Amino acid sequence: MKPEAQTHGRTDARVLVHADEACLGNGQEPPTPGGAGGLVEVRAAGGQVERRDYFVAEPDTTNNRMALRSAIAALDLLGAKGRRVTVRFTSDSTYLVQGMREWVRAWQARGWRRKTGAIENLALWQELVAAAERHDVTWHWVRGHAGHAKNEFANYLATRAAAEQRQSGGLVASEFGSWLAAERAKGKYATYDPDADV
Repeated sequence: MKPEAQTHGRTDARVLVHADEACLGNGQEPPTPGGAGGLVEVRAAGGQVERRDYFVAEPDTTNNRMALRSAIAALDLLGAKGRRVTVRFTSDSTYLVQGMREWVRAWQARGWRRKTGAIENLALWQELVAAAERHDVTWHWVRGHAGHAKNEFANYLATRAAAEQRQSGGLVASEFGSWLAAERAKGKYATYDPDADV
């Protein structure tokens, strides 16, 4: 995936990311292994859609930590070699989306403090804000487990990463096509056009 056509560190490439997180036994006795994953899409010059996947894992974590890790991983990978891209980041994590839309500005204005109590996962929030500042990002929320194909696929990547403690080590060839074919064989997404929103 090469979102290039850059001018002075910027690019007109529009990248879509659908990300999700998973934590096995979240809120129970540790260890609670977690994973995060995402589908990265860009429409190439010829009009075809290029897709890549990424996934990360931690042996003992929480859903909220992995939601932040999913976004950090995506933005860091997209920013390789100094690329700046326009990113539409979609997640079913209210914690992540509301945090980046609303909370972080107030925290930063107060010197990274909340009105009451400490900020949970402070280091990850700060890392994410730094990663987001290297791009032009809009944050979008989608209801989880509501039949949204790309969110369901991201959930598949995240859950598998958590269960197997797998890391992609970067952007890798996407499994979305084979996953979607398997879902269609079960009678799902028969009329769904995965390229329509890219």
